[in-house]
Amino acid sequence: MTTVLLVIHLLLAIGMIATVLLQRSEGGALGMGGGGGGMGGFMTGRSASNLLTRTTAILAGAFMITSLTLSIMASNSRSTGNLLDQSAPATEAPAATAEPAKPQAPAAPLAK
Repeated sequence: MTTVLLVIHLLLAIGMIATVLLQRSEGGALGMGGGGGGMGGFMTGRSASNLLTRTTAILAGAFMITSLTLSIMASNSRSTGNLLDQSAPATEAPAATAEPAKPQAPAAPLAK
């Protein structure tokens, strides 16, 4: 299920990139759909703008939904423990001390 959702997520990302690149930019020179003979008479003016804007919004919404779904599925597949709790224990045992340190008596004040 995760693999299918991930493939759909990638296709949505590619589709969203394509629709954003097809839109006419404010400068008029960056978009592939803008300019003189790029698209010909296929879609012109307001109809192309409305269609591409709606398509981008729909693809962006679907992208957000798949992103949230993938993150929820990933968090549910892991255990609820901390990352440090899941780490493997160290293979070496810590060096044992021979005897615990004894507290020392305070030194006598130095005479002048």
